[in-house]
Amino acid sequence: MNDKKDVQNDDVVYDEGVSDDTVVEEESLQDLVKKLKEKLKTCEKEKQEYMNGWQRERADFVNYKKRMELEKVETIKFANENLISELLTVIESFEMAFSNKEAWEKVDKNWRIGVEYIHTQFLKILKENNLKELNPIGEKFDPALHVAEAMKEVSDEKDEGKILEVKKKGYSLNDRILVAPNVVVGEYKKV
Repeated sequence: MNDKKDVQNDDVVYDEGVSDDTVVEEESLQDLVKKLKEKLKTCEKEKQEYMNGWQRERADFVNYKKRMELEKVETIKFANENLISELLTVIESFEMAFSNKEAWEKVDKNWRIGVEYIHTQFLKILKENNLKELNPIGEKFDPALHVAEAMKEVSDEKDEGKILEVKKKGYSLNDRILVAPNVVVGEYKKV
């Protein structure tokens, strides 16, 4: 048999076998429950703050990873920019050689065909690496994209500010201008 017997008398709970000084009144139990409820609310509030903070940090980290991935792609995309910029001088040399028609025609035909083939291969490789030749003839002049080398008077008002001629070719790599084309721009003057 159990030696302890709980006896309830009005608002006081008695436990036989327990001394009178350990008797807990109902009011103190209510205070204890109230304090525990407040502490629980505080803990739940802190938990929510920690959860929100953790979720923000996680979202920031995911955004950081995305940003780093984009930067990596951009770095790879333009890694060859300096090399390709330097190779543009080779293209210009080829074109200078081709532009002197009289001297070019005097060269042995087989040798000329070989050099032209090398030039074509070279341009193909650069194009495969996203190099584009800029030919803005007929476009509206934009100082951010073109270099105005000269102005030429035009008789038609609609040709005002249009590019009439390209003096020196321009190039872009992955839609970023490496060399802006030097152009002649139309200028309309009323008589």
